[in-house]
Amino acid sequence: MKNNLLDKVGKHFSATFNATPQLVFSPGRINLIGEHVDYNDGFVFPAAIDKGIAVAIKESGTPESGICTAIALDLWEIFEFELVNLAPLKDGGWRNFVIGVVAEVIKAGGELQPFNIVFSGNVPSGSGLSSSAALENGIVYSLNALFDLGLTRGQMIMISQKAEHLYVGVQCGIMDQYASMFGEEDHFLLLDCRSLESKKFHIDLSGYTLVLLNTNVKHNLSDSTYNKRRALCEKVAGLLGKSSLREVTENELKGLRDKELSEDEYQKVLYVVQEIARTVKAGAVIEQGDVEALGNLLFETHSGLSKQYEVSCEELDSLVALAVNTPYVIGARMMGGGFGGCTINIVQEAHAEDFIAAARRSYVQQFGFECTPIHIKLSKGTHLIK
Repeated sequence: MKNNLLDKVGKHFSATFNATPQLVFSPGRINLIGEHVDYNDGFVFPAAIDKGIAVAIKESGTPESGICTAIALDLWEIFEFELVNLAPLKDGGWRNFVIGVVAEVIKAGGELQPFNIVFSGNVPSGSGLSSSAALENGIVYSLNALFDLGLTRGQMIMISQKAEHLYVGVQCGIMDQYASMFGEEDHFLLLDCRSLESKKFHIDLSGYTLVLLNTNVKHNLSDSTYNKRRALCEKVAGLLGKSSLREVTENELKGLRDKELSEDEYQKVLYVVQEIARTVKAGAVIEQGDVEALGNLLFETHSGLSKQYEVSCEELDSLVALAVNTPYVIGARMMGGGFGGCTINIVQEAHAEDFIAAARRSYVQQFGFECTPIHIKLSKGTHLIK
């Protein structure tokens, strides 16, 4: 499927611009545990996947025009822009990802010439598999390779993150960009979001498998609510004289309860502190080979995301409730920013299809439309196609 995607963008580029492009694949990601803690300097457990964004790029055949052309192939939309006076566009959608990355590359000293770019993806829209980071990384990696800019992978993910902050308007952490850029085939990465150091884990699920179920909803609350959650976390860390919630203990939070914080605010920041600890514990139980303990941690995370951090939704909660009541499912939670997207489930391999069928029946009965499984493999990070 990845090769089909690359073939599609390459052929469209050649037919449109009469040139042979450079091709790059940039993957989406899943995250086993550690949700909404990357912007709190916490620990996360992501992996790159074999679904993502394919990019075709080459210098413009008419550089004297000063025009760059970007084509979002899935939307059949074309955007032309110059490499000067780049600023966010109101309701710019995907265009702001493109010009944001380009602008940040130029700010970092990258010398660019007019270019043409075509991209397409196979990450389901709104699924929570981070097509945004895949697109950002795909663009910056393509520019770096095409113009021989000499940027490191670490520098490139910082450019991607700044583009999302300043041009898209989402104050994201670094997990999505890191996982997409640094992913390792068949491995998860236990990432320290403060030091940006990671440890590879090949997880033996011992007869279990991961099942992703897409709710096929994306409630329009995530961007603004995400930014509010981040602002609250930063405020509370500041009240305690800490640089982030990574440094805060539950006892320290209790000192602010009912004084500086409402109960609602307290529960939200408590979730973050607990989730950072859960993710560290997940690394330990994986090393011990205790898959059931890992599953229990996922259930705990979903409860925190739903009841404390309040970023879940009825559709996600319904799928996790089914998982809780299914004996051959040992862990499940919502994954990603929230208010829609996917659940990630640890299911006995022999019963995976049974669980998918039961989930689809239950979901249609409750909501009147389908949830859909997404089949993935763990992939390597953003890379040039030779």
